[in-house]
Amino acid sequence: MPERVDLPRGTYLAFDFGEKRIGVAVGEWPLETVHPLQTIRGERNDTRFSAIAALIREWQPVRLIVGLPVALDGTPHAMTARCTRFANQLRGRFAMPVDYADERLSSAEAEERLRESGYNARGAKEYLDAVAAQVILQSYFQRNSQNRTDSSCHASTDSA
Repeated sequence: MPERVDLPRGTYLAFDFGEKRIGVAVGEWPLETVHPLQTIRGERNDTRFSAIAALIREWQPVRLIVGLPVALDGTPHAMTARCTRFANQLRGRFAMPVDYADERLSSAEAEERLRESGYNARGAKEYLDAVAAQVILQSYFQRNSQNRTDSSCHASTDSA
């Protein structure tokens, strides 16, 4: 996953890809505000990509972010390849830049956030994927914010 330092300002859509559901979140860079948006349900590609096209028309994002699942030790697995394929389909269909974000433990963090908000396991299920997409986009923004800070620190050190 390439590190980005200079992200374009604007709206970002993030996706927590699953075979039956895709969680979607929206956020603004450089404000780093992120909100869960919705969950796209269904396994048919035409239904999924139609819903994504509507979101892109509505939100006019500058970039799409796809959560990339890997094992805890960082090694890819079967779902990694499916998510990579999904990201490639997004690039091809919408001619937009697509980045990946590490999604390790995003669902566990989403469950915890929902539990802290007063949802029980059954009530939280409806929102879980969208909140996981929110976690993914927040981590993407945080990583890039840290890179920006690290770059400025190195730049000021280099010029001294």
